[in-house]
Amino acid sequence: MDEIKRLIWNPEAVHGAPIEDILVFLVAAVLVAPLFSRLRFSQVLGYLAAGALIGPFGFALISDIEGTRALAEFGIIFLLFAIGLELSFERLRAMRRLVFGLGAAQVIVSGLAIAGVCLALGFEMAAALVIGGTLALSSTAFVIQLLNERGEFATRHGRAAFATLLFQDLAVVPLLVIVPLLSAPSEESILLGLAVAIVKAAIALVLIVLAGRLLLRPLYRVMAAVRSREVFTAMTLLVVLGIGGATQMAGLSMALGAFLAGLLISESEFRHQVEADIEPFRNMLLGLFFMTVGMAIDLGTAFDNLAALLLVVGGLIGLKMAILFVLARLFGLTSVAGLRVAALLCQGGEFAFVILAVAVNAQVISPEISQALFLIVATSMALTPLVTLLAGRLAEKLDTTEELTLGDVDEDIHELSDHIIIGGYGRFGRIIARLLDARAIPTVALDMDAVTVSEARAAGRVVYYGDAGRPEVLRLIGAERARGLVLTLDNYRSLPDVVRQLRVDFPNLTIFVRSRDAEVARELEEAGAYVAVPELLEASLQLGAEVLLKLGVPGQEVDDLVDAFRHFGPGAGGIDVGTNDEETGEGRPIDPVIAASEAMDREDKEAATEPAGDPGRAPLSEAVSRPRA
Repeated sequence: MDEIKRLIWNPEAVHGAPIEDILVFLVAAVLVAPLFSRLRFSQVLGYLAAGALIGPFGFALISDIEGTRALAEFGIIFLLFAIGLELSFERLRAMRRLVFGLGAAQVIVSGLAIAGVCLALGFEMAAALVIGGTLALSSTAFVIQLLNERGEFATRHGRAAFATLLFQDLAVVPLLVIVPLLSAPSEESILLGLAVAIVKAAIALVLIVLAGRLLLRPLYRVMAAVRSREVFTAMTLLVVLGIGGATQMAGLSMALGAFLAGLLISESEFRHQVEADIEPFRNMLLGLFFMTVGMAIDLGTAFDNLAALLLVVGGLIGLKMAILFVLARLFGLTSVAGLRVAALLCQGGEFAFVILAVAVNAQVISPEISQALFLIVATSMALTPLVTLLAGRLAEKLDTTEELTLGDVDEDIHELSDHIIIGGYGRFGRIIARLLDARAIPTVALDMDAVTVSEARAAGRVVYYGDAGRPEVLRLIGAERARGLVLTLDNYRSLPDVVRQLRVDFPNLTIFVRSRDAEVARELEEAGAYVAVPELLEASLQLGAEVLLKLGVPGQEVDDLVDAFRHFGPGAGGIDVGTNDEETGEGRPIDPVIAASEAMDREDKEAATEPAGDPGRAPLSEAVSRPRA
């Protein structure tokens, strides 16, 4: 009987083998994370709960935290690489004020404040400085995951939070240099070590960027010529881990190197394929990272000292939020954006586990203090989704009527470039903003409805009260530096004149316009719009296609019919789809959608005036049903 039982279930056979831990992680992730999503909680909380259950302080299904943490840290590496792909050096340069202004101020002020509290509690100076510098950092993985889940990465508070996190990642380098020196403190040794580390890091970063710009694109072209997806993916993994390893050897973090690799590839034509290839690695390893953080939460100790733990964690969160809110306001963010940034960055960060381990080895702090700080950091991470939820509810209730006008434009808007301006933040404009947010393209919107502006700003969107048809208003939000202007205004009669004036004032600005019908669309393009889209035609075609499909018309026939309507032109009804330039009317193809819409409008007018059965004209219905060459 025992032999039969052993054949059915024999955990000792795989105990200690990697497959056992992998199976436990996968089962926990599959069961717990979807449950939290179904309950409308953040998936981060689900991974934390799963880690706490399977960890050594839960059911002890996995006892080796350090072994799994080394693998889980690759989740952060691929996350930073993906973020680098979404950005560019130009966009990063536009954020320099927030990175080296708000970010530096947050680390210094928060670190000194926490160190001061530790000194008041009786800690020695060296230990207080280590604890202050460590707890001043926030969790890059947690914050960015929350921003991605909520689609807030391209919002004002999302950009500010990310800029602060970038500086925090840079601050890890001097912290790791200073901590060992604090065991035998000497002002000369600390300053010398810090100077050497900064110079070494700067040289390494410059060399990596130069080598990457010279070598990456040719290497990817060679890999692409092989036409093997596996080889191309292997190349991406080599780039991420190779550059990450180079920065680590230079004393920087692998995550920062992966971010640089993403920035370098973002400037190439291979960006989108690379992003698709690393997506599975990023999501899987990031979930593993969150689970390892949950495994570090000692539930028994936490419940035994629940009051003291909540007091310390609450004090840490409250102190960091207060400092962040004040600094955000000083750097030009609104109260709503400042509150959201403070809530996002109030927790401890994953680099605490690295810095505290170095501090214990250097005998700056005791192992007991380090374990207590681990629990504080992990608990603060676990509470972050709840804090951001409560802060979001409070932000929605804040009265922002005094912050609607363009007189309160954030100072970082003046440094923003390559953004898209959306004139009109109704349903049409919001959809466009969401599409651009999904690609981390910064947007600034204008609307003349104060209620709409207030609601959008409460949700963290960069929206101002103002008339998008006035050049002086557009200048205040950087129209000279913008990549494009999207006009979704309702005053169709005056739109052509508005477009003509904007072409004079901003000759390099690409203008996209929503129009009422094909006639207005043609007039807008002649006035200088890059493209004008009739608002009803495409929606009508999509709805008509659904009707035909429901009635049993084969899908391919429906697609052909809709495509014929879209491209109805030469030879189908007498309309001439020629070319026209923005100013001269020559050298540019006419939009086929506009041509089709005009043809349909003309057929309706002719049908109302011509005798029935006129053999001289081919109806549009016949034209689009005929096979096209």
